[in-house]
Amino acid sequence: MKVEIGEKIRELRRRDDRTQEDLAGALGVTCQAVSRWEAGGGYPDMEMLPGIANYFGVSMDTLFGFHANRDARISEIIARVDAYHIKAQSDGEWVEECVGILREGLAEFPQEERLLIALADALSEAGWRRQCEWVYYDEEGYMRHDYDRHRENKYWVESVKICEGLVDTARDNRIVTQAIALLVLLYRNFGETEKAVACAMRMPELKHCRELLLAEAADGREEAGYIREALLEMADHFARQMIYGLVNCVHHFESDRPIEKIKGAVSLFGLACDDGNLGMHHDIVVQLYLYLSRVQWERGYHDDAFVSLDEAYRHRRALEAVVRAGKEPGSEDWKAVEKLPEDWPMWCNPDYSQVEKEIKADPRWAAWVEKTKG
Repeated sequence: MKVEIGEKIRELRRRDDRTQEDLAGALGVTCQAVSRWEAGGGYPDMEMLPGIANYFGVSMDTLFGFHANRDARISEIIARVDAYHIKAQSDGEWVEECVGILREGLAEFPQEERLLIALADALSEAGWRRQCEWVYYDEEGYMRHDYDRHRENKYWVESVKICEGLVDTARDNRIVTQAIALLVLLYRNFGETEKAVACAMRMPELKHCRELLLAEAADGREEAGYIREALLEMADHFARQMIYGLVNCVHHFESDRPIEKIKGAVSLFGLACDDGNLGMHHDIVVQLYLYLSRVQWERGYHDDAFVSLDEAYRHRRALEAVVRAGKEPGSEDWKAVEKLPEDWPMWCNPDYSQVEKEIKADPRWAAWVEKTKG
């Protein structure tokens, strides 16, 4: 214990750029005493340990070097939340459970950065599911957000508060990045565009992203693997931006052009992946096909709409297999295919109520729904 505590004190002191004199003065001991602790020639009195931990802003567990147990416990808490796959659910099921698990974790590990960002993310998701995103089209046909309603979203308000704190204090740059990403969307939803843009400007350009740099860092077969993953990741984000660009203006839906764009987005995944194994990216392809069916029906291509629904079913089956193969807790019971009818049409803008009424009156809809239950 003598050596472990002494080494930890020296590590923390150097981390914070403090001298032995600084620590000795704060604790009311001599510099020689601090020097002996760090050299393993003695150790602080037990009543002094809380003061040392407080001085460096760490827990007693950290001071004693109990990192392994702490990290394992925190990872276990996050794994419990991840097992619910709340972002793959169309409704609000399990969101409150996940928020509750993370609050309990923070009661056990106050101010733990990994739990805080996980809670902020879960709260952001809860805000979408519980209180909705309110949008409308302005006189020019462009989508706008209802800022007043969004500012009353208690989940988003708490998520913003957590993220703002993490941006200022988190030591892990990955957590800062996640917090900024959440803030950009939530600031936008609150009408605080200048803050959203300022956050976005803190991030690196696309050419400096991790996926592209990994492809440049490797060689041979490893490089090919990184290139494949980079292409799939970029296709995923390209597809989402394509949809957001479409729904941004209601006038885009006055022709067949949206059908061409959605099909083009789907084709990117086939070009990026020769063997058809898209991994978790099967999820975005499911979403694209669900939305494509909605647009196809509206434009009068009713047979094509059901072909797209069958493609969504096929890719959701593939996604189930990927999740189960990952052997995460609860993955063996994860049944995403039966959620397809609830997920349709995935993106809700423009208003799809008339399409919904018509397509669900077609006998093929009931047959497709039945297939998803099998």
